[in-house]
Amino acid sequence: MKVLLINPPYTSSKYKFIGLVAPPLGIAYIGAVLEDGGFDVEIIDGAALELDWEALEVRVKQAHPQVIAITSLTPTISQGLETAKRARRVCPEATIVLGGYHPSFNHAEILEKSYVDVVVIGEGEYTMLDLVETLEGGGDLKEVQGIAYGDEVTRPRPVVNDLDQLPFPARHLLPMEHYKILNMKLHTATMISGRGCPMQCSFCASAALHGRRLRMRSAENVVDEMEHLTEEHDAGMIAFMDDTFTLKPKRVEQVCDEIKRRGLDVYWGCTARADTLSSRMLQKMSDTGCITMFLGVESADQQQLDRVNKQLTVDKIRQAFALSRKHNIRTIASVVLGMPGDTQGSINRTIRFVRDLNPSYALFSLATPYPGTKFYREAVENNLLKVKDWSKYTLLSPVLETVDCSREELKNMQKKAFRQFYLRPSYILRQLRMDGPIIIKTIAAMIREV
Repeated sequence: MKVLLINPPYTSSKYKFIGLVAPPLGIAYIGAVLEDGGFDVEIIDGAALELDWEALEVRVKQAHPQVIAITSLTPTISQGLETAKRARRVCPEATIVLGGYHPSFNHAEILEKSYVDVVVIGEGEYTMLDLVETLEGGGDLKEVQGIAYGDEVTRPRPVVNDLDQLPFPARHLLPMEHYKILNMKLHTATMISGRGCPMQCSFCASAALHGRRLRMRSAENVVDEMEHLTEEHDAGMIAFMDDTFTLKPKRVEQVCDEIKRRGLDVYWGCTARADTLSSRMLQKMSDTGCITMFLGVESADQQQLDRVNKQLTVDKIRQAFALSRKHNIRTIASVVLGMPGDTQGSINRTIRFVRDLNPSYALFSLATPYPGTKFYREAVENNLLKVKDWSKYTLLSPVLETVDCSREELKNMQKKAFRQFYLRPSYILRQLRMDGPIIIKTIAAMIREV
């Protein structure tokens, strides 16, 4: 049985924010598990290949699969559904499956479409393997855990407990030469060292999907994959895409020790929480190639941090950025503007606070409630949502209002935040010295996009 996995094409420049086109690790993991199960697998990454709809149809027809599985996030669900519709047109006999964050939490809405047969709910590797084996053997779909089809929703599938047992993502099926960051095609790779997060910030869709329990790969297994990426894919930079890579400092130090033991020469970056950082850990990270950390700041208002269940103080955030500078690690400050309790005053304080933190880069997102999150449930219950068009849920378009900010005012404040941070002469001179004119050109393009 031939299985085709598809990452839908981008049809709007809004999805190319900060010039990032990253490998779709979810379907790459599924591809690896299916190949281990003996199935013929092909991946089409329409986003990376910049396919239009007609080119996608040609590729799907050429593949001639019996099963077509499509991944989608909330802002790309319209592209996912259009992909399914066109796949049905050229392969009418194929079973068409949708999976990912958005379909997992909105399966009833997705299955209203006549061209979608099955939705995978939650982590998809072994659900897809079970589904394809069942389809090939003519079995009963009711026995496949973790799916929805027709009016049926089967038993939830337990999450993968031992992540070391998963094969590495099937990157040989991906167009690795087409991925880029800051619009530059670099030898950059992504990977995940753990799933789940006990912190449960109210706005986090990833934690909603993977659950509260943190499941982490062993340090040896993590560095095995890093070694594989440097040797097989010539990776010079590896980005860890975990919800929070530094959540268990002891494991971080073990990874660093293993990198050092093997003499692995590679730059890397990760996500981090401000209250998990110590001078000892950051020194080990820096010594073994860590050059960038993505830190969730969200707000300068402690009440707002508490409302979103950040479980973090403003002072800890301030200390984390100072400590990172001390160890020469670049920082990316991630901020959420326009949460329901935000005011113009609190947003302006947050903008000033981020400038004072002096990170290397800053991302100012507009508060966006994604299905499956506590934030989304509260927004629906309190009738806060002003926009239902999922394509607007990009973190760049306002979809709700605050107590004293209209959607138009929120958008203007986001523009103000980007301009006041990036258009400072002192910042431009610093980044020219550190990262060169290409980065400055990319930042300028990003500001125009906002």
